[in-house]
Amino acid sequence: MASDSLPRHFDPRTLDRIKRLDVRARLVVEGFLTGQHQSPYHGFAVEFAAHREYVPGDDIRHIDWKVWSKTDRLYIKEYEEETNLRCLMVVDCSKSMDYGSVKQWSKFDHAATAAASLAFLLQQQQDSVGLLTFGNKIESQLRPAGGQNHIRQLMHVLEETKPSQVTDVGDVFREVAGQLRQRGLVAIFSDLFVDTPTLVESLQRLRHRGHEVIVFHVMHDDEIKFPFDDNTLFKGMEQDVQLYTEPRSLRKAYIEAVEAFMERTKSACAGLGIDHVLVNTSEPLDAVLARYLSFRLKVRKRARR
Repeated sequence: MASDSLPRHFDPRTLDRIKRLDVRARLVVEGFLTGQHQSPYHGFAVEFAAHREYVPGDDIRHIDWKVWSKTDRLYIKEYEEETNLRCLMVVDCSKSMDYGSVKQWSKFDHAATAAASLAFLLQQQQDSVGLLTFGNKIESQLRPAGGQNHIRQLMHVLEETKPSQVTDVGDVFREVAGQLRQRGLVAIFSDLFVDTPTLVESLQRLRHRGHEVIVFHVMHDDEIKFPFDDNTLFKGMEQDVQLYTEPRSLRKAYIEAVEAFMERTKSACAGLGIDHVLVNTSEPLDAVLARYLSFRLKVRKRARR
């Protein structure tokens, strides 16, 4: 399908009618590419490969002092033979990610399609992409590799995955950090419903190993805006709790609590040199990709001045 025959954005309601994940991913990427006015892949994988942030233990001889003088942050300059990107998609399949599945796309559907879209985009650049799904433990795992057959296998695993566990990022990220021997890019897709200290400790393990990390923080629009008006029974998805209440009396306090949670998460990522990308399920995924890539390109241009 030619990109000029596609609408600019594919919202979740449109994609919900497309059951095959590989088709969804291609459409998201096509929609993303129609808005680009330069080489569609230049600057994404290379952006992470050419420079990465300094972590304790790195050889200071490889610090790019020119970048430091412009940004006041320490980056390691990697050499050409080191710039073949290895990326691991880490997708949360805990029970809370199933929210939204009754009426429309769930958070997991959104996360899986975003991960598949990014995998497809990177595969077009001949990079290696892997997958790990987790709840309270690692559920499935594919080591980074390239080629169309591998990407098809990755998408098949995502299609077959159903949210079913509670979230436990502590043990999972500890195991992931121990497995990843080569430095690369780790893209995490999760609602991050864990306490902040556990999240920070977990992400630190990946950063201390020298990995670039992106957190795609997947939140349902209901969770952000709390649009409920009538008396409603709220049920816990990972805990056996429920509350019957009049939502309007809770809206202000709820929204303040959610905004504080998202700000804590964003600040925790910033403190570790990790990019935090809020993914609202009401927003077109190609727009999310385009906005994030635009941000990365601006950072790179500033560093080169």
